[in-house]
Amino acid sequence: MSFIHDDFLLGNKPARRLYHKFAENEPIFDYHCHIPPKDIAENRQFKNLFEIWLEGDHYKWRAMRSNGVAEKFVTGNATPEEKFNAWAATVPHTLRNPLYHWTHMELKRYFGINDLLSEKTAAKIWKQANAKLATAAFTTQSLLKKMKVKVVGTTDDPVDDLRYHRAFAKTNHPTKMLPAFRPDKALTVNQPAGFNKWVDLLAAAANTEIGNFGTFVSALEKRHEYFHSQGCRLSDHGLEHCFADFCSEKVAAGIFDKARKGQEVSTLEHSQFASFMMVFFGHLDAKRGWTKQLHLGALRNNNIRLLTQLGPDTGFDSIGDFPQAKTLSAYLNKLDSDNLLPKTIIYNLNPADNYVFAAMIGNFQDGTIPGKIQYGSGWWFLDQKEGMEWQINALSQLGLLSRFIGMITDSRSFMSYPRHEYFRRTLCNLIGRDIKNGLITDDEDLVGSMIKNICYANAKNYMAFPGIK
Repeated sequence: MSFIHDDFLLGNKPARRLYHKFAENEPIFDYHCHIPPKDIAENRQFKNLFEIWLEGDHYKWRAMRSNGVAEKFVTGNATPEEKFNAWAATVPHTLRNPLYHWTHMELKRYFGINDLLSEKTAAKIWKQANAKLATAAFTTQSLLKKMKVKVVGTTDDPVDDLRYHRAFAKTNHPTKMLPAFRPDKALTVNQPAGFNKWVDLLAAAANTEIGNFGTFVSALEKRHEYFHSQGCRLSDHGLEHCFADFCSEKVAAGIFDKARKGQEVSTLEHSQFASFMMVFFGHLDAKRGWTKQLHLGALRNNNIRLLTQLGPDTGFDSIGDFPQAKTLSAYLNKLDSDNLLPKTIIYNLNPADNYVFAAMIGNFQDGTIPGKIQYGSGWWFLDQKEGMEWQINALSQLGLLSRFIGMITDSRSFMSYPRHEYFRRTLCNLIGRDIKNGLITDDEDLVGSMIKNICYANAKNYMAFPGIK
């Protein structure tokens, strides 16, 4: 029997029945990822296994560095095959890390390869996978069909012209690629040099002059409207924690003026400005019927030496231990008090906050739609089996698991779609164990429909993206 077999992770009979009957064949609604839209629109043909699998994947880079692999073979100037061989030599050392499961699921689901990856099998797997990658069945658009991906939700800066989304929409591909509005740089008045460069890009994208705070927010609203016209129904914010030092527009305008002059902005002023802007963005989302995502808790760029050498998003971010409850509550409450709280998904990165977040969503459900405020799936360092189980358990105990909108890849790798399968197997194993232990009724109509909905229908109905069936 191969390592990745039909009943992988399914440790009991009810789990196996639930997975194969209700979860296995559901399509994928990947509403949050970091796949480059250009690769999809241009139907990229990857030259080799390195390009599709290791290029930009900081999960693997961290493991390789931990295994003593020199940076030359991680992000440096080694050849693609040398980098792949360094990864192959690392994989046997990833036992009990989710990378070991993901690696072999991906090899099997994409290439039909059952061999365990190691130095001994590297040459064979490199040759076998590369031969398939050279065929028309392995372009990006073909792989979306193969993996039954209905929706790809990308992550996009407000200054992006979305040209690749427009181009892909013209192909009539069965997958919909839709943007998400991520205006994090609009908050960075504490970094005046970078902020001002970005404001100039925003002015160009909105085809307007930005001479004061009023024209700044008008330009952002114009870009929000443009994103909406291109099918966007999601925003996204990556924050250490919510901002809740609410201030007047006059105060925010004064802080904006200081930053535009290149002057230093204090910690309090940054928080005040960011708080004002986050309320502004919440109002925009609510008025246009969007869903807001809050990814909270990452401690980014810990290694300054390597950040300077390699840049951001290269594997030096970590779990933060920021206080979350009070500011998250204050932010959601502010929007709710304005009667402009949009559908919202909150994701935590520190597992110590699981019950905090699972409890928080219950405070702001208003009966307008099922699960209006969502506790998002295990994210980043928590998107592994144990982290998924923690998230599912917290949501089950304090909310309604049946209304959960399921898994996302949150990945830059085109090989990550089996993570949805990994989540589904984990979900079915957990529920199946409860059935086996008599904690849940063995009613296929009741339990099976819940499983099926979590895999696809809940997200589809919740997001209400245009043209998605």
